[in-house]
Amino acid sequence: MVAEGELLWEPSEEVVERARLTRYLEWLGRRDESYEDVWRWSVDQPAAFWTSIWDYFDVIGERGDGPVLSGTMPGARWFAGSSLNYAENALRRAEGTALVFVSEDGARQELSCAELREEVARVRAGLVRLGVRRGDRVAGYLPNIPQALIAFLATASLGAIWSAGSPDFGVPSIVDRFKQIEPKVLIAVDGYHYNGKSYDRSAAVNEIAAELPSLRATVWIPYLTAAEEGRAPQQAEPTPAHTQEVPHGEVIGWEGLRSEEGPLAFERVPFDHPLWILYSSGTTGLPKPIVHGHGGVVLEHLKSLAFHQDLGEGDVFFWYTTTGWMMWNYLIGALLVGATPVMYDGSATHPSPAALWRIADSEGVTYFGVGAPYIMASLKAAVRPSGLERLRGVGSTGSPLPPEGFAWVAAELPGVPIGSFSGGTDVCTGFVGATMLHPIRAGIIPCRSLGAKVESYDPAGKPIVGEVGELVVTQPMPSMPVMFWNDPGGERYAESYFDVYPGVWRHGDWIKINEDGSCVIYGRSDSTLNRGGVRMGTSEFYRVVERFEEIADSLVIDTGQLGQEGRLLLYVTLAEGAEFTESLERSLCAALREELSPRHVPNEIRVVPGIPRTLSGKKLEVPVRKILLGTPVEEAANPDAMANPEVLQHFRPRP
Repeated sequence: MVAEGELLWEPSEEVVERARLTRYLEWLGRRDESYEDVWRWSVDQPAAFWTSIWDYFDVIGERGDGPVLSGTMPGARWFAGSSLNYAENALRRAEGTALVFVSEDGARQELSCAELREEVARVRAGLVRLGVRRGDRVAGYLPNIPQALIAFLATASLGAIWSAGSPDFGVPSIVDRFKQIEPKVLIAVDGYHYNGKSYDRSAAVNEIAAELPSLRATVWIPYLTAAEEGRAPQQAEPTPAHTQEVPHGEVIGWEGLRSEEGPLAFERVPFDHPLWILYSSGTTGLPKPIVHGHGGVVLEHLKSLAFHQDLGEGDVFFWYTTTGWMMWNYLIGALLVGATPVMYDGSATHPSPAALWRIADSEGVTYFGVGAPYIMASLKAAVRPSGLERLRGVGSTGSPLPPEGFAWVAAELPGVPIGSFSGGTDVCTGFVGATMLHPIRAGIIPCRSLGAKVESYDPAGKPIVGEVGELVVTQPMPSMPVMFWNDPGGERYAESYFDVYPGVWRHGDWIKINEDGSCVIYGRSDSTLNRGGVRMGTSEFYRVVERFEEIADSLVIDTGQLGQEGRLLLYVTLAEGAEFTESLERSLCAALREELSPRHVPNEIRVVPGIPRTLSGKKLEVPVRKILLGTPVEEAANPDAMANPEVLQHFRPRP
């Protein structure tokens, strides 16, 4: 065991001098101020701070003469009258290596800046031929491969809107997402590789396309077919099996999409023009289609990647992710700061738990990011990372990293700081994190991010220090959603973040902020499932489980908390006359794996006589989670507000 707060690393004078944050502070004329003082200025004077980010990084675009910030949350507006394009800023570098792709089976591809620009221009021309225009949606059912990045940049260059899902997501999950946004083009692979196996998703793509009548075209990337034939994915054309069942629009291959040269042009759009749509879920309804704007993402990712990950030209950036997690969007932001992203498709632990560390070594990664569970798995497997001469930082996110994870990195990679980083899909960045100026202490996140006015609130909505409370953000950030799709009045957006504290963003995490501005995240304060960094609402889970005629009712609980991803427990009440058999359990798990994802297969399924509900019929997920984490039953819920208080006793934690 390692004591929380134990000092593990301190920046040397040399590290401080070469830090990109130091250069910015010198440019500002604030080199002699403490980080906390600069943070306070950044949140108390947001217009001045975010203007400095635009100027310091020389963002390409027209600033306009409108106010930098107007209005309050929800509904604050940034840089009125300005225009820019994400892709134009991401593709500004003309020389060097733009990206590196590595697959689980050892295949490797490298694209220069010139090659990436040419590919984006070709795909952009192909999308124009398919009728894609400003404001249209392009959806990708893609793994973390170069074609996903190319297609996104081409989409963004037109002022069209990108949205992606990982092919390990089941058909219902993807349809629930894409059907809301009515894409004009779907770009999809025929399958993917994972853990030494290949997974054919041809039938799934046909099913997805059949549910999207808005499609004018489906673009196939024969990823599996090409690998079997030893060719690059763009060189293989779709087979008849790929085309015969798609009912809407034409069907072409990736080569057909990129077959003609075109100009690399960029349509500059207003600051808050939609860039992409990400998805996050609460406990009810369809996944929330979160829309981020070009300008907010450009400014936020420039700031965060340069000052909190210390990335810039010459750096190589790796973060283990799929396209279904916001960290993919963050990873490709490396292009904005002139760094090279390493894209990896495959399992983190195949053929061994050291797989990702070996990639970091072979590719000369300078900043290496993973989910907290991978660091803990490396610890448990006694992995000994070697090489890594260029590595200057390690990042962890997705769930809280325990002190032991911090200490393992410090022991195995002496001199390399480990920065825990926490934020969300909702803002596509971290609210809290690290810098090269902060010491690293076990289990502690060193600072609140510049421009993010994070506070901890008690139940009465008052700021507290040194105690655990609700993570709130009390000033707007540019990368907050510009809207939810199909939410013209903003009601769903307001309900998602502002229903508890009017005018204040409630994020749904427990946080303790220390006197020095450092903090500890204690996991979710609501019932959203967070598995491997991928949030999914319990409503999506129930849709699968309660479709079985043997199941009368169900409740799912994620017990994740500080230092542990937690167990996923599924409680079921059986229909009259039904029995819980091994066959039923296997079928439930198979359906959850196929229709949601492998991450959402429960660790255990328990049969209970009833599911606790309020008098109005709502499932009591949060009280049950509290009981499982140690809260006495009598304190977890008010029996007078319950329809069936007698069932709570069946949810006591097992010894």
